[in-house]
Amino acid sequence: MKAKTVLPAVAMTAVSMVLTLAVVMMWLGTAVPWPVALVVGLGIDGGWLATLAYERRLAAQGDHNQAVTAVGWSFGILATGVLVAHALTAEHSAGAWLAVAWLPIAAKALWLVHSLWERTALTPLALDAIRGIQQEARDEAAVARARLRAEAATEETRLTAVTAAGARVARVQAKTAETLAGAWSTLETARKGEETGRALTSVTSRVTPGVTPRWELPVWGPTEPVPALETAAPVLSDEALDALVDEIRTSEVPALSYREMAARFRAAGHSASEVRLRAAWKRVA
Repeated sequence: MKAKTVLPAVAMTAVSMVLTLAVVMMWLGTAVPWPVALVVGLGIDGGWLATLAYERRLAAQGDHNQAVTAVGWSFGILATGVLVAHALTAEHSAGAWLAVAWLPIAAKALWLVHSLWERTALTPLALDAIRGIQQEARDEAAVARARLRAEAATEETRLTAVTAAGARVARVQAKTAETLAGAWSTLETARKGEETGRALTSVTSRVTPGVTPRWELPVWGPTEPVPALETAAPVLSDEALDALVDEIRTSEVPALSYREMAARFRAAGHSASEVRLRAAWKRVA
């Protein structure tokens, strides 16, 4: 892994040094003796190489020196400046020389990338541990997603079953209500029929001597249990029953309905048959 960053940096450094030395020899060789041009070229490359070696030594020790780094970049900029100046003054192929003038800066940048890689490099053991943690996190996320999907599917199935059961109950209730409504309508028709009402009245047992009770529809709703005879309250007269029913009915505003009045009447411990209680209600209401 280390060779992936250090080899390009070394190759770029070597190319830029050779190119810098060649440019200095060609550019200054015509103005000064070639040994002087060689010394100048080697000085630029040597200074750059020396600062680079010192930077690498500090990096190996886990240290860093800004002054050395600044000197190294200065040599790189100087080499780039020499290449740019030669390209601008060259009579032939100026564009080609200018295109390769960035090589010293590129070499310094590659060494910077390599140093950053070294600072963040991890051992194989640490990398294996990181991969294990990442794999464990992925496994947990996958299990959580699967659990959520399963719970969602279960909830959807439960809601579908509940909805279907509710629909069946609603259909049964609607059918029952329709049947009860039909039966109630039939009873009401029978009660209101003249001949039928007379026949039903003739077979209804007398409760009060001398009074033939009118046949009424049965109460559709909850009924209150009638106390046993041995524990029942004394039988009330019609006047007392009427007064008691009227008092209970008008105890609240608005007046109570028959069912509420009857419930309170029974709860108070009074005793009267359903027929007498309804007759008293009709008299006072």
